[in-house]
Amino acid sequence: MSQNKLRKKSGKAPSEVETQIAQSLLEMEHGNAELKAHLREIYITGAKEIAVNAQKTAIVVFYPVPMRTSLNKIHVRLVRELEKKFSGKHIVFVAQRRILPKESRNNRGGRMKQKRPRSRTLTEVHNAILDDIVFPCEIVGKRIRVRLDASRLYKIHLDKVNQAKVEDKLETLQIVYKKLTGKDAKFEFPDTL
Repeated sequence: MSQNKLRKKSGKAPSEVETQIAQSLLEMEHGNAELKAHLREIYITGAKEIAVNAQKTAIVVFYPVPMRTSLNKIHVRLVRELEKKFSGKHIVFVAQRRILPKESRNNRGGRMKQKRPRSRTLTEVHNAILDDIVFPCEIVGKRIRVRLDASRLYKIHLDKVNQAKVEDKLETLQIVYKKLTGKDAKFEFPDTL
């Protein structure tokens, strides 16, 4: 029954975390009357467990991009309910996006028949992942600090309105963003920009 809530590509066997998330989504759909209508069409494409520190872990749940607007309507309640079920773990929802390669001499002829859409570029996908990770908050500013060793640190300024909701998750957000994109990021709530 939980296979309705989990749809993996090419029939791969689901992991234990994925089946637990799918089962809890199914239980919430049947048990919670106010979320039932919203959860009916929502399903996930995968889930991954990431260690934040010695005692804290995070579960990153992937879903299809077209479902983003319907999921964002119930995002806060859904995360709250899932964090109750998986105590001690933060839940982060990220849309499953695809990065297409740049056009080059090698792949110009046969495979790339159309121009690559802007939404499939590496930069756009990483920006969209960043928006998904901090969802209840809005990003009000970004700074890139290039260190002396040429490594980059992305400073992400979040809106102070939602500071109470997200402040305890800042370390989790940094680790998840680093794991998904390979970029170092620091999330902060500046007083003024």
